[in-house]
Amino acid sequence: MKQERILVVEDEPRIARLVCDNLEAEGYRISLATDGESALRAIRAGGQQLILLDVMLPNLDGFSICRQIRQEGDRTPVIFVTAKDLTPDRVKGLLAGGDDYLVKPFHLDELFARVHAVLRRAHWNQTAVGEPIAIGDGWINLETRESCRADGSYCTLNAKEFGILKLLVEARGGIITRQEILNNVWGEESEPTPRTVDNYIVQLRKHFENDPAQPSFLLTIRGTGYRLKI
Repeated sequence: MKQERILVVEDEPRIARLVCDNLEAEGYRISLATDGESALRAIRAGGQQLILLDVMLPNLDGFSICRQIRQEGDRTPVIFVTAKDLTPDRVKGLLAGGDDYLVKPFHLDELFARVHAVLRRAHWNQTAVGEPIAIGDGWINLETRESCRADGSYCTLNAKEFGILKLLVEARGGIITRQEILNNVWGEESEPTPRTVDNYIVQLRKHFENDPAQPSFLLTIRGTGYRLKI
């Protein structure tokens, strides 16, 4: 039985009922807020491990709520839920402090997958601080950013290399798509393409794989993205 508590912030009764009922059936503990002001009160009261936050709300929109709680130091993971699927809206959500983005209408399987992935990453962040994480014959420390190559030599990863590797580590063996990497590591920068991500993966393999041409840990999932075998 899952013990994580999720705050669902949704003003459309049909969607709220659908989301709450199905998440409860999955074993999560659910509370509901139907407007921006009540959502902010619930968040400040604490106790949630995840906030499923609609963007268009009465009184106070989801982006404003997220920015406000981040300014107050609340780092509870936030998944935005919205009918808008334009890149500027996604970027706005990420810049406001969101962790993921779910577009209406959505399939329940996608909802469950995103909820599970965000909670998994949040848990990994809490448990992995300060501990070196083995990657093949090398390792990385997510707190100090120190890393050691497969040949035993120490190296300093640049910001993009570190960001990509951190996402892969936090996924705990799950698949991270190229677009997820671009959204999280490059953010609003407009120049990078999925091919840019591929090039950075090549560099990371040179650090951590004994045979970069035949990787055993930084694995390509054809047509999708990458996963890290730890």
